[in-house]
Amino acid sequence: MNHLLILARNSLRRRNFNLRPPSRSFSSTISPESNRSSFGIAFDIDGVILLGSSPVGGSPSALRRLYDDSGALKIPFLFLTNGGGLPESKRASEMSHLLGVQVSPLQVIQAHSPFRKLVNRFENELVVAAGKGEPAAVMSNYGFKNVISMDEYASYFDNIDPLAPYKKLMFRQDGHKELRSREDVLSQRVQAAFIVSDPVDWSRDIQVLCDILRTGGLPGKEIGPQPHLYIANDDLDYQTEFPTERLGMGAFRIALESIFNRIHEKPLEYTSFGKPNPFVFKNAEDVLKEIATSPYSSNQGSHHFKTLYMIGDNPKIDIRGARQAGTPWFSILTRTGVFKGKDNHSEFPADLVVDTVEEAVDFILTRESAKQSLLS
Repeated sequence: MNHLLILARNSLRRRNFNLRPPSRSFSSTISPESNRSSFGIAFDIDGVILLGSSPVGGSPSALRRLYDDSGALKIPFLFLTNGGGLPESKRASEMSHLLGVQVSPLQVIQAHSPFRKLVNRFENELVVAAGKGEPAAVMSNYGFKNVISMDEYASYFDNIDPLAPYKKLMFRQDGHKELRSREDVLSQRVQAAFIVSDPVDWSRDIQVLCDILRTGGLPGKEIGPQPHLYIANDDLDYQTEFPTERLGMGAFRIALESIFNRIHEKPLEYTSFGKPNPFVFKNAEDVLKEIATSPYSSNQGSHHFKTLYMIGDNPKIDIRGARQAGTPWFSILTRTGVFKGKDNHSEFPADLVVDTVEEAVDFILTRESAKQSLLS
């Protein structure tokens, strides 16, 4: 079994598992020639870089400091988010537009990015992709050849959603254009369901997923072996522009699991990905090494990182994950998202607490410059 999948399996039937901000007076920069990518940075997005679609915490100016005058990367960095719903190329384009810097698809790791590792297993099998945005397009881009969105799938079954007559929006095409015949869909067993991003229509999706998972992949038929279920992340909540946190994919999973276990004799089995799983941070380290030697970078030197910085707003997700990943990760907690405490988080304390991502980047560059001075 794929190593990534083995690591992710520890989420099967999921279990419940201060420093003062630095002074803004520093304006140090890192010399690429002498530092040669000895450190890298992973940024969470929601609550750190953006609130909704609006930059927060001075993120545009903070990120610009990581590029040289030509627009090439001085410091390898990426976005490590439990969000998703769009192909990495589209998300990179969106981030570039919002932040005013050039972001490559390689710099975007979303919660569903590990799904591409499962292509060999399900490449030609019928799979259903659920969630906001363009879930089927995401999976198709990864190489899945027989993927169908939940919106399209449900549309082929008469009366499968008893509340459909009360809903204004019955079917949202997500950019994946391959519509198929009703007979083909009704006769094929779904081999796997992928929750790619936060579902929009909880009542319908829970109903249809229960139908798929109880019947061996043929809704309306007899009880059968459960198809595979993969969930991009298990975040209970996350920060948006609303003052308090909103329920996330983890809340949807709790609802689905609770209902499934009440109507089926065998408990729901599933695999979840996303932070805080340690394999996510190991993958991020590998991608940062790739970025450091890519055409996007101005210093294509050493692949060895002495320090990797995780900047996040959620102690239970970002900080916990970095702490579990261990060396060389250094965790920084911002107050612009889920965490708003005065002091460090009691259960999952970060190595550093700051107000904004701009202060976090200033601390990193100052700290790394001091290290460089000691070595010179």
